[in-house]
Formats: sequence, structure tokens, C-alpha cells
Amino acid sequence: MSATPSTAPLLQVTDLVRHYAMPRETLFGPVPLVKALNGVSFSVQAGRSMGIVGESGSGKSTIARLVMALDSPTSGRVELEGRDLHKLPRDALRTARRDFQMVFQDPYGSLDPRQTVARIVAEPLEALAEISRAEQRERAGESLAAVGLRSTDMDKYPHEFSGGQRQRIAIARALITRPKLIVADEPVSALDVSVQAQVLNLMQDLQQQFGVSYLLISHDLAVVNHLCDDVCVVFKGQIVEQGPPEQLFRAAQHPYTRTLLDAVMAAPGGNVLHG
Repeated sequence: MSATPSTAPLLQVTDLVRHYAMPRETLFGPVPLVKALNGVSFSVQAGRSMGIVGESGSGKSTIARLVMALDSPTSGRVELEGRDLHKLPRDALRTARRDFQMVFQDPYGSLDPRQTVARIVAEPLEALAEISRAEQRERAGESLAAVGLRSTDMDKYPHEFSGGQRQRIAIARALITRPKLIVADEPVSALDVSVQAQVLNLMQDLQQQFGVSYLLISHDLAVVNHLCDDVCVVFKGQIVEQGPPEQLFRAAQHPYTRTLLDAVMAAPGGNVLHG
């Protein structure tokens, strides 16, 4: 985990609300709403990691999509270095994406099987017209080296790699623009337990090397404890508890947080504060 942060937040999320309209049950009936988020606020300092934890359906993945500007909020703001991402013109948002990238849950589904690793990793650079194809390939090799893969892997295809290696490729793709923020949505949940710690340790090393901040979306309290400086517990679209993991997990105040902790401790070998 990182040193003392600067005062101005890198990411500021303010009163974020997202409601989804559902089909009417009757022709003239009211439009039902699914209230995925209801006034979520938090901030992430440069070089630090924030964990968003909760069960399936709690709203945590909706937060990830809104932070990445892949969906639009019903109300509220997502500001990266003071820029409200949802108010940027399309071209400005496209350019701004060099500063924030995403690592998805599924290392199999998130990589195009028809593309070489070089093309996959260099894809985020295509929005930056000033970078030539030769430079894109050079930077792809550098990103692969940073995640522990070889430059000779660039001309291979995703099916030639293990699950852990594919997630390293996905991390290399996220790194290639040298972003300030990486949103990681369940980045190790699809991996074997033996590989999960390797990927988390890699993410820690990259944070130290490049100063990147993480917004980590997870249902796994042990993963959040391993990587994050701060944690928000999300329940039914609201943050019900927030704080440093060692404080929050040792003295949880909200019943929902205690329920999550009890579930971990009841599992074989479960200990959220181990390691």
C-alpha cells in the first residue's frame, strides 16, 4: 500500500444515482424502476487503491460502469482530476480515456481470440493518433514486459496462454496508455486460487512502479484487504460503511459488513485479515 496521498483527489464520485426503467406490468401502469445506485459518494487519492465490496446485485459493478463512462448516471458526478467525465464531448472523452482504463473479470471473454496479443495490448493507443504503428508495437512489448511476459509473446493468440497469463495480458493492455486510474472489476475471481495471489502481487508491484490508482470491484474481502488502502461496503445501491480495511474488518459497525465477514470466516480456511 502507498504513502501519504496528496490533498486533491484523483477520482471524485458525488451523489451518484442510477435508476433503470423496466417494462410496464400493465399498459397504463407506472414505469417500474430498479434503483441500482442511490447517492453514492467517495474519492480516490492518486497512487492509492479503493475497494468497492458487496454481494451480487449490490450495485458495485454499476459503479464501475459509471466511473468508466460506459453508462450514464441518472444524476450525480464522476470527476477525474476535476473533469466531469459524463459532461465531456465525445472526442474529449475519447482522449481522456488514456488516463483511465479497465481490467475485466473474465480473462477469456475480454480478449478477442482473432487478434494477436500485440494488437490486443496496443488497442487503447488507437485513440491517440500521434502514435505510429511501430511505436504502438514497441510500447506493447514494454507493457508485456512490465507484467512478466516476453516480447516474443506479441505474435501469439489468447488461446495459447493460461488464465493467469491472459489476465496479465489484460493488465498490460490497461497499462499501455500509462493511466492514472485502473478500474478492476473482479480481476481474479475467474482464476485458480493458486494464481490469484500472483496477479494481486503483480498489481501491487505495478502500483509502486507507475503510481497508478486502483478502483477494485470485488465480492471477496480477502482480495480487497490484500490490495486496498480504503474500502466502501455497498448494500442495495448505497455505501453503508467505509474505512481502511484493517479497521473496518476488525471492528465492522454495520450488520451487512458483519454478515460478509461472517461468511468469509465460516468458509474453510477463511480469514480475511490473513496476509
